[in-house]
Amino acid sequence: MDRDAAAAAIDAFLKALGRDPEHEPELVGTAKRVAATYADELLAGYAVDVDEVLSQSVFAGRSEIVIVRDVPVITSCPHHLMLSTGVATVAFAPDEHLVGVGAVARVVDAFARRLMLQEQIGERVAAALQKHLAPHWAACRVVLSHACMTARGERAHGARVETLALDGGDVDEAIVYAAVGVGRSSA
Repeated sequence: MDRDAAAAAIDAFLKALGRDPEHEPELVGTAKRVAATYADELLAGYAVDVDEVLSQSVFAGRSEIVIVRDVPVITSCPHHLMLSTGVATVAFAPDEHLVGVGAVARVVDAFARRLMLQEQIGERVAAALQKHLAPHWAACRVVLSHACMTARGERAHGARVETLALDGGDVDEAIVYAAVGVGRSSA
């Protein structure tokens, strides 16, 4: 990443909108702070090797269903670069392999901290679990409040978007829906 180029672009962006960081004290240093925030935090998921995270955390074991609830999600909308916040619930029906639950949270965070749609976050999480664990099924429910819906456009304050990704063979969807909480309120 070229932080200096990113900061210069943000300065140019502010100037194009009629704000001059050189003459408005509250904007001094804004460009560098914004560039650092995106590089170090909001887009940090690009630096995470999800395959490595999972391969180092898989172990032999069985369980009927594993559910990791209320994993915090902070992501940037690829259309408006505005934040979306909420939670993810990840569930899978192991065959012969389990994974450390901390690794599940790291995988969710790694995909969320990339420029991708909410639907893609869940799809990538479920596919990664399927790839490394070969469970009967893997699912990821993501429930987010999008700033691009609340701060602009529709201004739909309080609205949340819920998506569900399911990866696996022949599965009873009612079991999956119950496991991830479809139809129930979530933060």
